[in-house]
Amino acid sequence: MNGFTRAGLWILVLSSVVLTLSLGVRHGFGLFLAPMSTEFGWGREVFAFAIALQNLIWGLAQPITGALADRFGAGRAVLVGGLFYVVGLVLMGMAETPLGLSLSAGVLIGLGLSGTSFSVLLAAVGRAATPEKRSMAMGIAAAAGSFGQFIMLPGTLGLMEWLGWSAALLALGALVALIVPMGAALREAPAPRQAHQQTLGEALSEAARHPGFWLLSVGFFVCGFQVVFVGVHLPAYLVDQGLGVHVGTTVLALVGLFNIAGTYGAGWLGGCMSKPRLLVALYLLRGVVITAFFYLPLSEMSAYLFGMAMGLLWLSTVPLTNGTVATLFGVRNLSMLGGIAFLFHQLGSFMGGWLGGYLYDLTGSYSLVWQISILLSLMAALLNWPVREVPVARLQTGGASA
Repeated sequence: MNGFTRAGLWILVLSSVVLTLSLGVRHGFGLFLAPMSTEFGWGREVFAFAIALQNLIWGLAQPITGALADRFGAGRAVLVGGLFYVVGLVLMGMAETPLGLSLSAGVLIGLGLSGTSFSVLLAAVGRAATPEKRSMAMGIAAAAGSFGQFIMLPGTLGLMEWLGWSAALLALGALVALIVPMGAALREAPAPRQAHQQTLGEALSEAARHPGFWLLSVGFFVCGFQVVFVGVHLPAYLVDQGLGVHVGTTVLALVGLFNIAGTYGAGWLGGCMSKPRLLVALYLLRGVVITAFFYLPLSEMSAYLFGMAMGLLWLSTVPLTNGTVATLFGVRNLSMLGGIAFLFHQLGSFMGGWLGGYLYDLTGSYSLVWQISILLSLMAALLNWPVREVPVARLQTGGASA
């Protein structure tokens, strides 16, 4: 593939497979909400809080994991993250109390995801690609995560129907264990030393002074809110509306399938168009799609159409946001800086996951959360509008390593 060395292509392939497994399993957690809540007599907030905590821990750990990956290589972060992920899935399958669920599904899997998901792996892919191919390469890797969602959701439901929810989680733990040897095989070539190598503190200070970085990050909060609310609560919402659990599973699988095209397309477009302007368009379109789904009459067909449309917009924000950060600050500290932006995404994920369960238990309906999601789409579009894709002065003058 043009724009990649042989070693770089190997990094792209391994990163894509890891994202397929890691995010494919993660997107199926919403299927466990109803059976676990029913068996243990929990309200929906208990499970929702555990998944919200997972996203919060993931986000809080991400800048640290990213900084370590920037310094010591993405492979080590993937290996350790894979181990946390496996242990978390096994203990989640054995959880019988809210505390046990929060520690396993929340803390351990959250730590595991910080080493096996976008910020670490897209940064490795970005460093392996030439600048003109970087956005597209990130789109390819991000699309692999969507492919995982498409194939793993039906597979997860099948495991639950065959083995029960507990044994299904143990089986998923065995599958995720494949990530560990792939982390060991993921080795990046060391970056060439420069006369002045930008320090961690300098990178943080540079980003902190850049208004575009904060606008991107706060806009990313909205993506996290919407993705986790839909991923965790949509199956239960559709059951409440008289549609079966298979409809919700199919909708989320369609989200994953269509997001393969959406994420790749966003990465490709980001190589030839303004990435912040594309983000504005994506958030506005999300608002339109959610509005139509919530306010128009609901049926199986409208639910499937929602899955297709939302899929095209689902994780398309990821290569565009990370690609913009790379353009602004270079790729030397991309895992860490992308991790900080992703922290905001995960703060939104925490709110979307937890607030969905809390407001449902409080009001008996998801209506208010759907309405909040629509308003947040408008907010994210406004936040991304002023962002300009202009590298910082250090890169323009050829200073420290990009």
